[in-house]
Amino acid sequence: RPYSIPVGGGNAPFSCLPTPDTLDFVPQKDIVYNKLLPYADRLDAESNDILSKIKGNLGRAVQLREIWPGVLFWTRKLSTYMRLYGRKFSKEDHVLFIKLLYELVTIPKLEISMMQGLARLLINLLKKRELLSREDLELPWRPLYELYDRILFSKTEHLGLNWFPNSVESVLKTLVKSCRPYFSEAATQEMLDEWRPLLCPFDVTMQRAISYFELFLPTTLPPELHHRGFKLWFDELVSLWVSVQNLPSWEVHLVNLFARLANDNIGYIDWDPYIPKIFTRILRSLNLPVGTSQMIVPRYVTNAYDISHVVLWVSALLGGPSKQAQAQLSGLFNSITSFFHPSNHGRWLMKLMKLLQRLPASVVRRLHRERYKKPTWLTPIPDSHKLTEEDITDFVESMMQPVLLAMFSKTGSLDAAQALQNLALMRPELVIPPVLEKTYPALETLTEPHQLTATLSCMIGVARSLVSGGQRFPEGPTHMLPLLMRALPGVDPNDFSKCMITFQFIATFVTLVPLVDCSSALHERTDLTEVERELCSASAEFEDFVLQFMDRCFALIDSSTLEQTREETETEKMTHLESLVELGLSSTFSTILTQCSLDIFKVALEKVFNFATTNIFETRVAGRMVADMCVCTTLLQCNKSNYEEVLNEEELDKEFLWNLQLLSEVSRVDGDKILPYRSELFQILQLTLHLKCKQGYTLACNLLHHILRSTALIYPTEYCSVPGGFHQPTGDYLPIKDWGRPGDLWNLEIQWHVPSVEEISFAFYLLDLILQPELQRLKRFAEGEQDMSRDDVLKSLTIVQHCLLGAGGLMPPLKGERIPELLVIALIRSRKPDKHISDIFLSHEFDSRWKSFNLVKKSMENRLHGRKQHIRALLIDRVMLQHELRKLTVEGCQYRSIHQQLMRDLLRLSTSTYSQVRSKAQNVLFTALGTYNFCCRDLIPHVLEFLNPDNSTVTQQQFKGALYCLLGNHSGVCLANLHDWECIALTWPAIVRSGLSSAMSLEKPSIVRLFDDLADKIHRQYETIGIDFSIPGECCDLAKQIMITGNPLPEELVPSEEEVAEGLKRQELKNSESVGKYKQLIGDLLDSLSNGNLPWKFEHIAIGFLSLLLRDDNQLPPAAVLFFVKSLNHESLYVRKVAISAVAGIMKQIKRPHKKVPVSPLELCNGTVAGDRKDNQWLQYNSSTLPRTQKDWDQCVFWCKIMCKCKTFIFRSSSQWEQIIFDHFSDPVFINQFIEFLSLEDRKGKDKFSPRRFCLFKGLFRNFSDDFLPLFRPHMERLVADSHESKQRCVAEIISGLIRGSKHWSFSKVESLWELLCPLLRTALSNITVETYADWGTCIATACESRDPRKLHWLFEMLMESPVNGEGGSFVDACRLYVLQGGLAQQEWRVPELLHRLLQYLEPKLTQVYKNVRERIGSVLTYIFMIDVNLPYTQPTTSPRISDFTERILLQLKPLNEGDEEIQNHVIEENEVGVQDERTQAIKLLKTVLKWLIASAGRSFSTAVSEQLQLLPLLFKIAPVENDDSYDELKRDAKTCLSLMSQGLLYTEQIPMVLSVLQEIAGSSSWHARYTVLTYLQIMVFYNLFTFMSDQKAVNDVRALVIKLLEDEQLEVREMAATTLSGFLQCNFLSMDAPMQAHFEALCKTRLPKKRKRDLGSIVDTIPSADLVRRHAGVLGLSACILSSPYDVPTWMPQLLMDLSAHLNDTQPIEMTVKKTLSNFRRTHHDNWQQHKQQFTDDQLLVLTDLLVSPCYYA
Repeated sequence: RPYSIPVGGGNAPFSCLPTPDTLDFVPQKDIVYNKLLPYADRLDAESNDILSKIKGNLGRAVQLREIWPGVLFWTRKLSTYMRLYGRKFSKEDHVLFIKLLYELVTIPKLEISMMQGLARLLINLLKKRELLSREDLELPWRPLYELYDRILFSKTEHLGLNWFPNSVESVLKTLVKSCRPYFSEAATQEMLDEWRPLLCPFDVTMQRAISYFELFLPTTLPPELHHRGFKLWFDELVSLWVSVQNLPSWEVHLVNLFARLANDNIGYIDWDPYIPKIFTRILRSLNLPVGTSQMIVPRYVTNAYDISHVVLWVSALLGGPSKQAQAQLSGLFNSITSFFHPSNHGRWLMKLMKLLQRLPASVVRRLHRERYKKPTWLTPIPDSHKLTEEDITDFVESMMQPVLLAMFSKTGSLDAAQALQNLALMRPELVIPPVLEKTYPALETLTEPHQLTATLSCMIGVARSLVSGGQRFPEGPTHMLPLLMRALPGVDPNDFSKCMITFQFIATFVTLVPLVDCSSALHERTDLTEVERELCSASAEFEDFVLQFMDRCFALIDSSTLEQTREETETEKMTHLESLVELGLSSTFSTILTQCSLDIFKVALEKVFNFATTNIFETRVAGRMVADMCVCTTLLQCNKSNYEEVLNEEELDKEFLWNLQLLSEVSRVDGDKILPYRSELFQILQLTLHLKCKQGYTLACNLLHHILRSTALIYPTEYCSVPGGFHQPTGDYLPIKDWGRPGDLWNLEIQWHVPSVEEISFAFYLLDLILQPELQRLKRFAEGEQDMSRDDVLKSLTIVQHCLLGAGGLMPPLKGERIPELLVIALIRSRKPDKHISDIFLSHEFDSRWKSFNLVKKSMENRLHGRKQHIRALLIDRVMLQHELRKLTVEGCQYRSIHQQLMRDLLRLSTSTYSQVRSKAQNVLFTALGTYNFCCRDLIPHVLEFLNPDNSTVTQQQFKGALYCLLGNHSGVCLANLHDWECIALTWPAIVRSGLSSAMSLEKPSIVRLFDDLADKIHRQYETIGIDFSIPGECCDLAKQIMITGNPLPEELVPSEEEVAEGLKRQELKNSESVGKYKQLIGDLLDSLSNGNLPWKFEHIAIGFLSLLLRDDNQLPPAAVLFFVKSLNHESLYVRKVAISAVAGIMKQIKRPHKKVPVSPLELCNGTVAGDRKDNQWLQYNSSTLPRTQKDWDQCVFWCKIMCKCKTFIFRSSSQWEQIIFDHFSDPVFINQFIEFLSLEDRKGKDKFSPRRFCLFKGLFRNFSDDFLPLFRPHMERLVADSHESKQRCVAEIISGLIRGSKHWSFSKVESLWELLCPLLRTALSNITVETYADWGTCIATACESRDPRKLHWLFEMLMESPVNGEGGSFVDACRLYVLQGGLAQQEWRVPELLHRLLQYLEPKLTQVYKNVRERIGSVLTYIFMIDVNLPYTQPTTSPRISDFTERILLQLKPLNEGDEEIQNHVIEENEVGVQDERTQAIKLLKTVLKWLIASAGRSFSTAVSEQLQLLPLLFKIAPVENDDSYDELKRDAKTCLSLMSQGLLYTEQIPMVLSVLQEIAGSSSWHARYTVLTYLQIMVFYNLFTFMSDQKAVNDVRALVIKLLEDEQLEVREMAATTLSGFLQCNFLSMDAPMQAHFEALCKTRLPKKRKRDLGSIVDTIPSADLVRRHAGVLGLSACILSSPYDVPTWMPQLLMDLSAHLNDTQPIEMTVKKTLSNFRRTHHDNWQQHKQQFTDDQLLVLTDLLVSPCYYA
C-alpha cells in the first residue's frame, strides 16, 4: 500500500514494497524499519552492491584457499550486512551461505577462535527457522558431533596441549540447536546406534550419552516421520527416567529432552499416564523445606531440574481433552502458595520466583503460536489440543494467588510484575482488579513505602492491558485518571526510590494515552457507550493533572537548589541520585508534552516561561533541571544587553549565566525553527565564545553545538502516540478510542527533519566564521609562530571540539582535512590534559541507547499478538536507531594513512607524562583499535619500541604507558595476545626482554602489578593458535556455486585453474611459514631465558609462555624439551610445577602408537539385552582362569577401553626427544635430586595427590617400559617406610603411574613389577596415617581406572587378603577398606565374583565396635549393592542382591524386636573374649546397617523400598522425638535415616506397602514411635504429593490414620497429629469438607465428667479420662482447620472460630490449645485485617474482638 513521507516540504511518494526493478529476487526477510528512513529509496541499490561484493569476494577467497584474512574479513562483512539489512538475500543464496559456512566450521584443523567466529555467523543465518524448511536444507549431524566431541571431551586438553576459550561450549551448543531441525530423517537411528553403547548407569559415560541425546536428537520431524524420530527412543528413555529414584546427574538432561519433545509435538504424544510422576518430581526438585526436622540430601540441590525447561514442559502439557495437567498444576500451586508469602525466605525462594515469572510467559508464547503466528513448515498443533478459553481461565486462576502474594516478596517485585504483565494479556478481567485493590490503599498510606513501589511496578506491568480495555475488561480505562492523580504525591524530594518509580509510572501511562480534553464531545455526539461517556467527562481533568504535575516538579527543583553550599563547594557535577532524578524528570515531562493537546500545551508553556524568567538558579544543578524543562517547550528569548563589560570578567554574574544556560538548552529544537533567529544567535555566539570565565564559554560552546546539530542532522521531529497529532476537532475524531493503541508499522508517517539547503548553508556559514579562525590560530601556535596562554589553547580546542560534535556529519571523511591531526599536535605541545579528545571518535552512547530501547520495549510489549505491535513512540525510536547504526557501520573502517598518523599520535599521548592524559588516550586508542581491523599489526612495533632494553631514552612513564597499551581494557583487544603468529612472535619475547630495560624497576609495586596482570591475562585468554590453515575441496565447490547462482550476481570472476593452483601453493607456504614462526618464537624465548641477568620474575613469565606453546599437532623442538627436563630440578617451586606438567605433555607427544586387533566377543549370543550379557562374561573377573603364567597371559584377550588385542612392543631405536629424556632419567644423580624435590611438602596440610605428577610417571613408564625401574626402586622402598605425609604422597604418585604405565608391558616384566609392588603396598598400608589415607585411596582408584581387572589380579588378590584384621588398630582397618573400595568402584560390573567374596568376608564382621570401621563398611556395602538395580529392558545382574542380605540381617536383629524395653547403646570399647549376648551383638549390627542405609541414600540409583520397610518398625522404636544433639550415635543415626527414607520417591504400587507398615506401627505401645509416624508421614506425602493424590484409597488411608492419632492418649502425639492435619489441609492434600467438620464438632461436644469434690490432701488422678481426650481431639481438629489457611479467611472459618471460642474456659490441655490457636490466627491475619474483617458478621466481630484483644491489666 503506497504511502508518502513529507520530505523537505514536498511529497515524495514511494511504494513500501521493493519494486521489481531494483531487486531481482524475493528477499528472505529484510528489516522493516529500513523502509521508514527518509532516504529509503536509495537503500536497495546500496544493499545489492554490498551483497554482490560479499558473494564474489567470499567465493574467491574460499577458492583461493585464503582463510585469513580473506574468508574471515568477508564473513564479518556478511554479518554486518545482516545487522543493517536483515536477511535480504534470495532463498538459494541463503541455503548456499549456510552450507558453505557449515563446511568451513567443521574443518577439522581449523583454529578454534576462527571456528567460533564462523559458528556465530552460521547461528545467525539459521536463527529464523521458519524461513527455510526441511525441503530446502538438510545438514549432516556427524561432523558437528565430531567437532563437539573433539573440543568438549578433548584427550589432550588436561595435559596442556590444547587451550580452548571459555565461551566455546555455549557457542557449540547453540550451533547444534540451530542445526538440529535440519538433520536428516535417518539421523535419529544413526545417533541411537552411535551412543546407546555408552548408556552404563554406573559410569560417567552415561552423563555424556544422555547429554548428547539432549543436544542432538531432532524433535521437529513432521508427524508422518514420527516413527523414524522420537518413537524410536521415547518409551525406552521414559521408562529409564521413571525407574531412577535418586536424581543422578544425568536425569536433568533427560528432563530437558522431554520438555523439548513435548513442546515441539504438542498433541502427538500421550503424556497422561506420566503426569502425576512429572509433577511429583517437579515438586521434589524445588527442594522446599517440610516438616520439623529434615535433612536435605546435598545431591538433590545440585542436580535439581532447570526451571526454564520445567516451565516449557508444563506449558506444553496444558490443554488437550483430558485436562489432567491443569488439575495437577492447580494442585502444585495450591501446595506451594504459602511459600510465596513475604514472611518466608530461604534459598529455595529464587527458584519459586523464577517459576512464577517464566510460566505465564511460556503459556503466552504457546497461545501466540496457536492463534496468531503465521503458519510455517513446523508441525502445527492439532485443534483437539489447542488451549480453549476455559483452559486459559483455569490457568490464570490457578496462578493468581501465588502471584499476588509474591508482589511484596523480599526479592523485589520484578518477577511478579512480569508474571502479571503476561497474565493480564490473557485475562485482564481476572488479573487487574485484585492488583488495583492493592494499589489504591498503597497510594493512600504514607507509612509503607515498600508497598507503594511494589504495587506501582506491578501496575506498570499491566498498564497496557488496563488502558486498552477491550471486550474483556471495558471498565479498565476508567481507573486511569484516578491512578494518575493519586500518584502525584509520589514526586517527593525526600524519598528517592519513590520518586523514580512514580516518574516511571506516570511516563508509562502518559505514553499510552493522548492527554486531550474530550468533555465537549459529550454534547456533540450521541453514539457513545456508557464507559466512553464516563471517560469523556473524566478527561476534563487532564489539564489539571498536567499543571499539578508541573507544580510538583518546580517544588522538586526548588528543593535541590542549595545555593550557598553549592556555590562554595564548586561541585561541578550533580550527585548520582540527582542526575537520575533529573533524567526521570526530563523524560517524564517531555512525554507529557508530546502527548498533550494544543490547549493544554499552551497553558503549560506559559507556566514554564513564567517560572524560568522569574527565578534565577545556580547553573550547576537546579539550572540543568529547569533548562531540561524548557527544552521541551520551544521558546526563544534573547537577552542582549551589557555584553561588552562582561567579556573579560573572570566570574560572571548569576543572572547572565542563567540566561545563557537557558538559551543554550532552548536551542535544541528543529532547524527550521532556528532559522528566523539566525542573526541574533550569531551575534550572541560571537560575543560569548571568547568569555574569560570557563563556565561562560563552555555554555556558549554548548549553544553552538546544539545549533549546529539541529541544523545539520537527520532526526524524527515528533513522537506522539497517534500519527498526525491530536489537533483535530472532537466531532469527527475521538481521542479516547486511541488509548493504548499500538502504532501501525505500515502507516507510521514519521515526520523527519532532513536538513534543508538554507539550514546547511547556515551551518557552513557558522563553521567558516567560527571554526576556521580557531584552526588557523592553533596551527600557527603548533608551528611556533604565535604564542597563546594555556587557557586560550584550551578554549580554542573546546570550540573546535563542539563544532565537530555538532556538525561532524557534514564534513568530508578524513582524507584531506587535517583537523584532528593539528589538534593532537597542539595537545602534545600544550601538555594540558584535555578530556575532549575522546569525543572525536565514534559515539559510544549508541550501545547504551540500544540496550535501553530493548528494556522499554520489554516492559510494554504485547507478547500475545506479536507482530510488532509496539507503541508508536517506540517504533519511531527503533527507526532512528536503525539510522544511527547505519551511520556508524557504513562510514567507518577504511584504514587510511591519516588514520595511521592519528594512531601514532594517540600512542604518543598514551605514553605521556601525565597519568590522566595517559588513561584517557589509552581508552580512545582501544576504541580505535576496535574500529579499524588491521591496524593492530601496524601499531605493535611502535609500542614495543618503549620496551626495548637497548632504547635508553625511555622514561618510566612511557614504559608504564606502553605496558598498559599491551594490556588493553577489559572488553577490547589485547595487543599482547592477538591470535596471530607474527604478533605473538614479536610481543612475547619483547615482554620477557623488557626485564633488562633501564626503565624497569621491580621496586615499584605498580609496575610489578602490571606485569602480573599481563601474564595473567595472556594465560587466561590464550587459545591455541592454528598452524594448519587448509580448506578442503568441498568448500571450494560450494563457493563456486555461490558465485554463479541467484541475484545479484557478483562482478568478480570465478578464479581460473591457475589461480586455484597458485592458491594451493600459497596455502602450503602459509602453513610451513607458521610452523617456522612457532619454532622461532620458542627459540627466542629460550634465548632470553639463557641470559644470566634476567630478573626471576621475567624468568617465570617466560617459562609460563613456553608452557602455553605445547601443541598436540606439532612436537616441541628438542632444545625446549631439554630445557623443561632440566627445569624439573630447578630451585624454584613455580618452575618445577610448570616443568612437571610440561614434561607430562611431552610424554604424550612422543607416545608410540600401539597395534590393535579387534575381537568378536565369543560368537555373539542371539538377541542381546542390556545387563550382564553372556558375551561380556569373558571380561569378568574369575579367579579360576586368571593369567598366572606366561602362556596364559598370551592366550588371554585383554580389553582396553575398546575391545582390542594389544601386542606389546620392545623399546627400539629412539628419536632425539626420547634420547634427551632417557639420558636424564638414567642418571642416578638427577633422579636423587628429582625425588628429593618431589617429596618436599608444598603447603602444610593442603597438599593432595597430584594428577600432573601421575601423568608424568605414567608417560615415563609407558614410553620407556621398565628401563628406569631399577633406579627408582631404592627410593620407593625408602619412601614407603617413612610415614611423613609428603614422602608417602610422592611414592603413591609413582606407584599409580607405574601401574597405569605398565599396560602394554610383556608378562615377565609385569610379573617382576608386582613382585616388587606387593610388599611395598603392604608396608604402605600398614604405615597409613590420617593425612595420607586419601592419597592412597586416590592412588589405587587411579591405577584401576578403565583397566582390565584380570591384568591387575595381583593387586586385587592382595587387597582382598584380609582387610579387617584388627592389626594396627581400627584406623588401619578402615583405611584398608577405603583403598579396596576405591579400586572396586572403578571396576563397576566387571568384578561380581570379588563382590561376593567381599560380602561373605564382611558379613560376620558387621558387628564391629569402632565407629570409623562401621562407617567405612557401610559405604563399602553401598558399592557392593550398587549394581543391583532394576532398569527397564535389562536382565538382572549377577552381583550380590539386597533382598537376600536383608533377610539374613533381620534374623540377627530379631532379639531387638521382641523386648519392649528401650534399646540402650551398650558401649563396650574392647572386644571382650566372652561371648556377648545376642542383644548386644544385634545392637552393634544395627549400627552398621544404619551407616549403610545413610550412605546409600545419596549414592545408589533406586531405593530398595520393600527391603527397607522391614527395618522401619525397628527404627521408629529407636528414633528420639526431641531435637537434641546430645543423643548417642545410634539414635542420631536412626533419626537421620528416617528423615532420608521419608524423602524417597515412591511408586504407586509401593504406597499400600508403606501405609500398612505405618498403620501397624501407629498401633504400637511406644508413643515415641507413634509420634515419629506423623513426622515421617508429613515429609513422605509432600515429597510424593501427586503420586498419592492420584490414588484415592491412599488418600483415605492417610486421612483415617491422622484422625485416629488425633485421639491418642499421649498429648504430644495429639498435637503432632493436629499439626500434620493442618499441613495436609494447607497443601490441599485433604480438603475441608462437611463430614470432617461435623466429626470435629461432634467430638467437641463430648461431655466431661463433673469434677469430684476431693479432700484437699488427695492425689489428683493424672491419667486423663477418655472423654477429655476426645473433647481435646475435637478442639485440635478445629484449630488445625483454622491454622491451615494462614493468609486468608475461607467461608467456613468464622463459624469454626465461634465454635472454638466456646471452649476458652475448658480444663487444661484444651484451654492452652484454644489460646495458641487464637494468638496464631491474630498474628497471621493482622496484616490484611481490613480485608478479612468483611468475612465476619457484626456479632462474630464483637466476640472476636473480645477474644483477640488482651484484657487491660489496669482495669
